[in-house]
Amino acid sequence: MNTNSVLLAYATRFGSTQEVAETVAASLRNAGLKVDLQPMGQVESLDQYGVVVLGAAIYNTKWHADAHRFLAQHQEALRQRPVAIFTLGPLGPSAAAMRNSRRQLDKELAKYPWLKTVALEVFAGKYDPSKPGMGFFERLLPARDYRDWEAIRAWANALPAQLEHAKTLQLA
Repeated sequence: MNTNSVLLAYATRFGSTQEVAETVAASLRNAGLKVDLQPMGQVESLDQYGVVVLGAAIYNTKWHADAHRFLAQHQEALRQRPVAIFTLGPLGPSAAAMRNSRRQLDKELAKYPWLKTVALEVFAGKYDPSKPGMGFFERLLPARDYRDWEAIRAWANALPAQLEHAKTLQLA
């Protein structure tokens, strides 16, 4: 296991979470970390990574199914590494919407009492009704992008220190 190698795995339905994952990966690379960016469904092993960062959105109060599969498939390896998680949830930046999405994420993560996260963050999301796969009623809603890129980068820039601290505690 390379302790400076980071897996940033994401699950996305319409591409917004991938865009955020790419931004987080760029920030981590700028901090000198080696980052592999992959869709969660394509990750076969965590053996070569010292750290795992996961990104997945909440849709209709549920965390992306690929995120659940990833946690179940890699449980043993995730127990041995620092893990950070971000999610895109609300389609608005209000404090109430953010709290509601955080409660939804906490409820989803409660299914994995063994999972200990170093960092956990919820960001407002993006909604684009022109994306393939949207239902009839979903296409009637206006496009919205509430992602706060400054907040996303600030979270990503703080991650290396948090991950390093977690690795130090694991080795102690």
